[in-house]
Amino acid sequence: MADEKKTVQEELPESRNFIHAFIEEDIAPGGQFEGMTVHTRFPPEPNGYLHIGHCKALCIDFGTAEKFGGLCNLRMDDTNPAKEDTEYVDAIQEDIHWLGFDWGDRFFYGSDYFEQDYQFAVELIKKGLAYVCELSPEEFKANRGDVGVPAVSPYRDRPIEESLDLFERMRNGEFPEGSKTLRAKIDLASGNFNLRDPVIYRIRYIHHHRQGDKWCIFPMYDFAHPIQDALEGITHSLCSLEYEEHRPLYDWVVSNISIPYHKPRQIEFARLNIDHTVMSKRKLRRLVEEGRVSGWDDPRMPTLCGLRRRGYTPKSIRNFCDRIGVAKTPSVIEYSFLEHCLREDLNETAQRVMAVLHPVKLTITNYPEGQSETVTVENNPVDPTAGTREVTFSRHLWVEADDFLETPVPKYKRLFPGGPECRLKGAYLITCTGCVKDDDGNVTEILAEYDPESRGGDPADGRKVKGATLHWVDAATAVDAEVRLYDNLFSDPSPDAADKDFIACLNPDSLQVLTGCKVEAGLANATAPANFQFMRLGYFCLDNKDAKPGHLVFNRSVSLKDSFKK
Repeated sequence: MADEKKTVQEELPESRNFIHAFIEEDIAPGGQFEGMTVHTRFPPEPNGYLHIGHCKALCIDFGTAEKFGGLCNLRMDDTNPAKEDTEYVDAIQEDIHWLGFDWGDRFFYGSDYFEQDYQFAVELIKKGLAYVCELSPEEFKANRGDVGVPAVSPYRDRPIEESLDLFERMRNGEFPEGSKTLRAKIDLASGNFNLRDPVIYRIRYIHHHRQGDKWCIFPMYDFAHPIQDALEGITHSLCSLEYEEHRPLYDWVVSNISIPYHKPRQIEFARLNIDHTVMSKRKLRRLVEEGRVSGWDDPRMPTLCGLRRRGYTPKSIRNFCDRIGVAKTPSVIEYSFLEHCLREDLNETAQRVMAVLHPVKLTITNYPEGQSETVTVENNPVDPTAGTREVTFSRHLWVEADDFLETPVPKYKRLFPGGPECRLKGAYLITCTGCVKDDDGNVTEILAEYDPESRGGDPADGRKVKGATLHWVDAATAVDAEVRLYDNLFSDPSPDAADKDFIACLNPDSLQVLTGCKVEAGLANATAPANFQFMRLGYFCLDNKDAKPGHLVFNRSVSLKDSFKK
């Protein structure tokens, strides 16, 4: 893993953005963090699997720390136990390592700070900066006020000792869920509604995946997060743009509690939005729970485990995140650009092999029956160091059904009776002489003759070959395979729009399963992860879940044709 990580990092381009500019100012002479180590954190909530949107954030968090020779913590934000599970904790760690990042010994849980969160809340009560409120959620909403209209809080002037007693009894489980909250006392007339005495603790009788039933009150994210950042010595709390309006509350919390550390700086950036997909974990979970996909790792999902199963590489994803940049203005990135980044990487690294997805038999009638030979084909034309390999060739081959037309259309340069000579990749020139059909008129066999003097695909007399170059596999040694062709999970480019039912936007043709495909014999022992270019067909990978010895399953990662407009 260490060598893979180093390779990925060394090959990524140098980048600088407005976050880096702010940090350079902060650590420069006279800056607020002069002489300090840049320290960031990635704080995912373990209530689902990481998706490509999280990937942008973690690349910013870990990548920024790397750029400045700093540190990055991994912290599970497990302060809301309703959907959290150790399954997601393990998956998040696996995904981050797969991308080539590491947190060393700086792995934390937000729930580890519950006692400290509680004590800081008590401190705020003692300072007259927090109080226990008994408004129901409906009453709280009704009393929130409006623009120019202050909120109303009838419990705001509750005596400190009374709030201390009630808060302790909340912790002891003496009150029903939802009956009481702890609110920060800030400004009921603030134009920023996040400062209108926000709730910082609520009662929840729910089992926690690590703390068990020890706690029945839980801190709100806006209260717990700044405390955790400060306790861990975070210098720069990098988060998505929706937290910009929460920044004054972040600063208020760390400014009003007695944390003996510096005050972190929060910097916001625009979230990643990609067309033809959804980024909400709630929506992704619904797809899984309703069986509309095979699981979180379905290759059509935008999750990192799904992208990995589809054949995406760490380098392609990190290049994608780096090249889309870091901005303050939200935008929608084309999914085709993500595919473009993968195609670029696989073009350089993927071994070329031959596979036939819709096989029809090709018989070379003038090739001796029972004879076999090997021909040499290159492994990767853009990488001479990849070398060559030998594949078998005989009288009977498999070729693609659409490489033959009995009655050709104009400019058709593949196989048809009386048509031009065509090259069989790495082997010989052939000329189609006819075909065999079944009783229903379907072509079951293509007949052709070869030029024995054209081994390697070039005629001895130097004549010009007018037909196409075709891929093929030897019928005597070919291996059967299942091939899955994936398309966008959503046919609508903006399924996440507020006015749309994202389920109704699902693409009914997002998966096509082909059985009876034929691949080179050399693929029989392939193991995941393994990426290949099926010549003329696209880039494919061995499925890391369903493929087994004797049962090859390949997923199409991306087609050869690049639809992204540079």
